[in-house]
Amino acid sequence: MAKIRNLFTPFSLKNLELKNRVVMPPMCQYSATDGVPNDWHFVHYTSRAIGGVGLIIVEMTNVAPNGRISPNCLGLWNDTQKDAFKKIVDSVHAHGAKIAVQIAHAGRKAQDEPNAVAPSAIHYGELDYAGQNLITPRELTTQEVKDLVQAFADSVKRAVDAGFDAIELHAAHGYLIHQFYSPKSNQRTDEYGQDKALFGVEVIQAAKKVMPSEMPLIVRISAQEYGKDGFDLDYGVAIAKRFSDAGADVFDVSGGGDGVLHKGNHPEFYAGYQVDFARKVKQATAKPVIAVGMLDNPSVADHILGIGDADLVAVGRGLLRDPYWVLNAQYQQNGADSDEVQFVPQQYQRGFA
Repeated sequence: MAKIRNLFTPFSLKNLELKNRVVMPPMCQYSATDGVPNDWHFVHYTSRAIGGVGLIIVEMTNVAPNGRISPNCLGLWNDTQKDAFKKIVDSVHAHGAKIAVQIAHAGRKAQDEPNAVAPSAIHYGELDYAGQNLITPRELTTQEVKDLVQAFADSVKRAVDAGFDAIELHAAHGYLIHQFYSPKSNQRTDEYGQDKALFGVEVIQAAKKVMPSEMPLIVRISAQEYGKDGFDLDYGVAIAKRFSDAGADVFDVSGGGDGVLHKGNHPEFYAGYQVDFARKVKQATAKPVIAVGMLDNPSVADHILGIGDADLVAVGRGLLRDPYWVLNAQYQQNGADSDEVQFVPQQYQRGFA
């Protein structure tokens, strides 16, 4: 069995220093009350820190009540929420991991939200998963768009005050920033319609103003849409370049989220199926990238890092199934007596001896 080496090497950018290249991506838990994290979130994120993850990114955390996917999603629109996050941040740090938070607004994908808003009053369309109940959104006024830029900045500032090590802006998967840069969901005639990347650019710039200069800003994008009439990879890369120029430090590169999969618009689903997107964005922007997409096999993830297609890899479902994915990958791939076996908590060392 091949030794795993690249996956367990350190990574640093600005003041963010990671002990390995494994990222836990944002995955909604739908378990909050009034946007406030609770004991479930504390255990969920702390356990992955104990398990050796280099960077944990907290699930989609919203800038306004009507920006939540569901009423049970997290928020950072008030200080009560901020204070509850600090307990989680401190615990993750105590166990040797770094932690970021994904700041977002669902826009027209806010389920059962009577005041759902979007760039244009266009329903999401055919449902892409069971249980959705989406309302045709109200089109935001130009002033409301500007107010939302400030709302993003306010939430980012609260995240900084809570002690997070990095910020991720969710500009992917059909949520609000993505809705603005997507031609099929943005049919506005004002400045935010004439320049579809403008809202995302302004949110990035506003976030940077309230972040320490040495704190990295991650931007998650859908580099290609998978639904009918979706934009292609060339368009997605052009958006990434705009966001890079605006101040993005890292790209978390995904795809889709704009509707039901349309034949010919999406790649076949296999391990690493979206890595090509990450490579293209990295080449175009010269910024570090996080690759995503069925990267649960440590050997596959290690290979992607080794050939330089990505700088970090996100392991989603694998870390839902196994909080100790990193510890087990080290042990199973490299052996108990290998120098590559690291990050084992002292309390668990007998299990890896």
